[in-house]
Amino acid sequence: MKIAVYGATGMVGSQIVKESLTRGHEVTAISRKGTEVAGATAKAADQSDAQVFSSIAKNHDVVVLATGPSRTGGDHAEWLNAMATAYSNAEGTRLMIVGGAGTLEIDGVRLLDSPDFPEAYKAEATTGAKALEIVRQAPEALDWTVLAPAPLIQPGERTGEYKVAKDTPAGNAISSQDYAVAMLDEIESPAHRRARFTAAN
Repeated sequence: MKIAVYGATGMVGSQIVKESLTRGHEVTAISRKGTEVAGATAKAADQSDAQVFSSIAKNHDVVVLATGPSRTGGDHAEWLNAMATAYSNAEGTRLMIVGGAGTLEIDGVRLLDSPDFPEAYKAEATTGAKALEIVRQAPEALDWTVLAPAPLIQPGERTGEYKVAKDTPAGNAISSQDYAVAMLDEIESPAHRRARFTAAN
């Protein structure tokens, strides 16, 4: 399978690239600088470039969006526009989106609206929620899946084991390695088309 990964050098994107290669897929690792990734074809591109995105989508079976809004004070509208560009130019290719845990709910309350949600991540989570709503309103022709991590995601061990849920966290944490396993399992055996789900260790 030909898989393109935007945000290929990030904590999550790099693990998705690695897991994809381990499983024998042909991978295009996309970053703004076109950083070389062993085993993959490196490409420099910005997600907001509609023409380039369309070309990549047409030449791959799956496009993974492992990007996120600025954490350093940049304009979040830029990222939202880039996500909308991706949604509009997927050209029938399957779109796999790295989501956020903030929109998951416990007893009907979104995590990002709960009193103990970390203030440092609130702006990012709020923007992520907007991106989720945009893709949920996309035309039926768009084949998308959002995989939200557990509330805590960080580098750790690849166990190959995880639990899934739909709208409520499946657990408190997941390693970025096992998140990538869950993402590739969904790519290879689709079970959540045009839906958001979550995974945890």
